[in-house]
Amino acid sequence: MSHSRLERVAEEIKREVGKIIQDELNDPRVGFITITKVELTKDLQTAKVYFSLYGTDKQLRDTKVGLKRSAGFIRTLIGKRIRLRYTPEIIFKADEGSKHSIKISQVLQSIKEEKKDHEHEENN
Repeated sequence: MSHSRLERVAEEIKREVGKIIQDELNDPRVGFITITKVELTKDLQTAKVYFSLYGTDKQLRDTKVGLKRSAGFIRTLIGKRIRLRYTPEIIFKADEGSKHSIKISQVLQSIKEEKKDHEHEENN
């Protein structure tokens, strides 16, 4: 299978999963999430759907449970909307990259504030 077809199918799945979660999923455990990427196996049998959530660890755990329970429903809708021979199994994974980026931003902000305070003290 061509690499570009794999990317196109992954992008279409990403778009549809995002729409389904936003518009049709009524699970209160699932918080406001962003689908960051989809990785498909070459045989299109499995799709790892990565998501990010800005919230507490409890909200993340609840969202994981809600998404895991909703995976079959989402897979069924994907099968109806995207013309594929086989609808891939959907596996949700938390994207830790965005959480890491937020942590780095917070550390950089605190360093900037400390430097500003230190310069203020030297000038007085």
